Amino acid sequence: MASIAVYSVKGGVGKTTLAVNLAWVAASVSRRKTLLWDLDAANGSGFLLGVDPRKKRSADSMFADGSDPAKLIQPTAYAGLDLLPADESIRTLDRQLDRLGKKKRLAKLTEALGKTYDRVIFDCPPVLNELSAQVIRAADLVIVPLPPSPLSARAFEVVVEEVRGQGKGHPPILPVLSMLDLRRSLHKAAREANPNWPAIPLASAIEQCAVEQQPVGAFAPRSPAARAIAQLWTAIERKLASQ
Repeated sequence: MASIAVYSVKGGVGKTTLAVNLAWVAASVSRRKTLLWDLDAANGSGFLLGVDPRKKRSADSMFADGSDPAKLIQPTAYAGLDLLPADESIRTLDRQLDRLGKKKRLAKLTEALGKTYDRVIFDCPPVLNELSAQVIRAADLVIVPLPPSPLSARAFEVVVEEVRGQGKGHPPILPVLSMLDLRRSLHKAAREANPNWPAIPLASAIEQCAVEQQPVGAFAPRSPAARAIAQLWTAIERKLASQ
């Protein structure tokens, strides 16, 4: 099993959309049993997959009392892809983790899920706290979506500092240029400066994910956006294999 975090300290970078689409490719194209774990209280992943998170137990219960995460996992409409949805309880998870004092609580839960899943993908909240630190400790790879802008570049530096701050065993980081529009000079310059980074184009098909409540590969499989996401997943698998 390998775990992949899609993380940024800046909101509005396409993080959730990217996490959902990567999870779909992992399950539907690579045929890997995949869990998408939503750690953002907004439950954007659940919305994009059309999954209602209604459950008697709250999403933070597995951290508080050691409950089995499987009790909260829900199937999606796609074979091989399950969702561990978020809810409002996640908002206080950072303080709860601080009180517990267990620095690898998330890593332990993820390790247990490896008995069922080949890939676990974290949709992370745009925060810098104990929860983000726990995600980094649990992840084998950190994906950082970066729309070409000075603020995104600054946010990337913060993420790099946070990941490296976890010590020698920190996971590798894979930056991804997102919302890339080569008609814009700033975007073109960012692409020329980082020609080896994977890139996801600014595309109406990706924006339609929220309208369709489906991954782009499910409703527009031949679109440039779907191809770019598939290529990114190939890069991710290669990165994991090289570790």
